[in-house]
Amino acid sequence: MFDWRDYGNGIIAFDAGYVRPILAAIHMVVDHGRVAFIDTGSNDSLPNAIAALKKVGLDESAVDFVILTHIHLDHAGGAGSMMRVFPNARLVVHPRGARHMAEPSKLVAGVSAVYGPEYVKNVYGDILPIPAERIIEAGDGQVVTVGQRPLQCIDTPGHARHHICIVDAQAHAIFTGDMFGLSYRELDVDGRPFIFPTTTPTQFEPEAMRDSIARLLAFEPEAMYLTHYSRVPDVADRGRDLLRHLDVLVGIAEREANAGEARHDRIKQAMTEYLFGEIGTHGCQLPEASLQEIWATDLELNAQGLGVWLDQRAS
Repeated sequence: MFDWRDYGNGIIAFDAGYVRPILAAIHMVVDHGRVAFIDTGSNDSLPNAIAALKKVGLDESAVDFVILTHIHLDHAGGAGSMMRVFPNARLVVHPRGARHMAEPSKLVAGVSAVYGPEYVKNVYGDILPIPAERIIEAGDGQVVTVGQRPLQCIDTPGHARHHICIVDAQAHAIFTGDMFGLSYRELDVDGRPFIFPTTTPTQFEPEAMRDSIARLLAFEPEAMYLTHYSRVPDVADRGRDLLRHLDVLVGIAEREANAGEARHDRIKQAMTEYLFGEIGTHGCQLPEASLQEIWATDLELNAQGLGVWLDQRAS
């Protein structure tokens, strides 16, 4: 059985089945027999989504909304497949992302240029288009109602310019996608999560990210629900940690800005040493090899994104 977390407040998280266990969560909001899914993983997530519905005694017709925090494919790659089997669902996405979900060819081409078409095909499969008439462009403040439960979409750039977070006032919760960083459950120590920012290419903007994090914290939620990976409590403390780590990563990039061809490797190495030191201070006893395995993709993408930011700043 896939990872399943029922928080008792109408929010359920389950494993998207993306790449490795408990890497990416899909959140399911259930209210009065109606459902919204938040983020989708890849096409491989569809069986888990259908199983999640059945586990709460519902079927595909109960889904009113598939909400994307943003259109990076680990969050949105399965949206087309879900929309084909959820006949009543509308897709909710930032206005900047809507056209790419209706016609995903440019999105796929961009990802393929970075990772290669074979990787994209193997990991994500075919990215299916979604009819434009089934798409809701969620501008800042847009509210959709699941059952009797309002969910408010807020514009949160910094990780991507097409990023929204979803405020669930009834649960005192916010679904943050990648805006409130990454927090893998393997790194918890005595229930305390370790959190760090995601600076992936190509639209990382540190000032916008700081502003968006501050906006999320101003809601004073009881918990943030991250795609990577689900519930993070003690929001004020974790927000301070996140901003502190962000400042350090930006500082590392700035110090290595003129390192030439060695820049990427130097940023990645310095970031790795910093985060390994911080996780040790946190009290995590996992061996370095395990940390490398958990963080390998994130360390690489974070370093790439910091490099792209430096180049854009210099242009």
